[in-house]
Amino acid sequence: MPAVPRPPHPVAEDPKPPRWVAWLPAVLVILDLAAEAVVPDAVAAGFLLTALPVVVAFSYGPAVTAGATAGTLALQLLLAHRAGHLGEQHHVWVYISTLLAGVMGTALSWQRIRQGRTLLRARTVAETLQRTVLRPVPERAGGLRVAGLYRPAEAEVLVGGDLYEVCDTRFGARVLLGDVRGKGLGAVRTVADVLGAFRATAHDTAGLVELAEQLDRAVLRDAAARGDEELFVTAVLLQYRPGAEYVEIVNRGHVTPLLLSGHTITPVRCPFELPLGLGSLGRAVPGEPGAAAVSEGRAVPEVPTGPAAVALPPGHTLLLYTDGVSEARDAAGAFYPLARRLATLGTTAPDCLVAFLAHDVHAYAGALADDLAVLALARD
Repeated sequence: MPAVPRPPHPVAEDPKPPRWVAWLPAVLVILDLAAEAVVPDAVAAGFLLTALPVVVAFSYGPAVTAGATAGTLALQLLLAHRAGHLGEQHHVWVYISTLLAGVMGTALSWQRIRQGRTLLRARTVAETLQRTVLRPVPERAGGLRVAGLYRPAEAEVLVGGDLYEVCDTRFGARVLLGDVRGKGLGAVRTVADVLGAFRATAHDTAGLVELAEQLDRAVLRDAAARGDEELFVTAVLLQYRPGAEYVEIVNRGHVTPLLLSGHTITPVRCPFELPLGLGSLGRAVPGEPGAAAVSEGRAVPEVPTGPAAVALPPGHTLLLYTDGVSEARDAAGAFYPLARRLATLGTTAPDCLVAFLAHDVHAYAGALADDLAVLALARD
């Protein structure tokens, strides 16, 4: 089970009206006939049916709408003839109104179907492009079992400001999970740029720190192109060489990963670097005394350190996640207690962890206020 359904590959479907809308024409006919039968002397025959062609147009095509118009006129003529009012002036105006409603309804139906097809094509293109940005999480990569979860805060979009990628390279499995500052289309553009840079360099860059530095420069270039000096991406980069008993991790300002073993949840301790796009702020200028940058109360080295080696024994799972998980809140404003909830699960299987979080975070917080991304990794 590589991922829980929802990330990020729904299939575009032709938008259709609710089922109850399709029954409205029949309801309208029944109401008119019932009124005619109950109070025949007080109700002008067939007056309610004038709106029928327009009601039909909301659910059916032009041919059905035109046929409904003809049927409505025939029913109105029959009811008027039965009441002896066939040629009365106010009935003649009802026939004309029904005919005009039929013409407008037919045009409305044609336009509705045309717009629906245009929308379907646009959604299909958008989904294809967005699937290219965020690819499905593979079940296995370079000796690791992987499961993933991705949920944007806005249900109508497929890609938000969180990002992930899992690559099987000649250096082993390489993983990226991150969170872009900001929201909207600007954040999606940064997601695409960072993922593109990662995919282009992960297969050719030998060192994990060097890979992080290349991503840092990519975000810096993106920020300069937009004129946004505050653009940055928090990220965790991970590497696992097949057969090794540990993983290498570089944390660029991201939330601390968790290591799960049975009922024990341990934060992964590794050097805390500045986020991607801000790395140059923590480096000393040659010839000048350097001052360590400070982020969240922790000193950030002036030069990048090596990756942290984190033991990953069999039966243990490493959980990477964004703050959309840890900062999800319930109705009282309390944060989601991630470690405490996971400790009650009793399993470290990546797919089980992801399935649990997919359900539990939603049950705890309801609608998401932020994008959410999770990767669970374990050795084969």
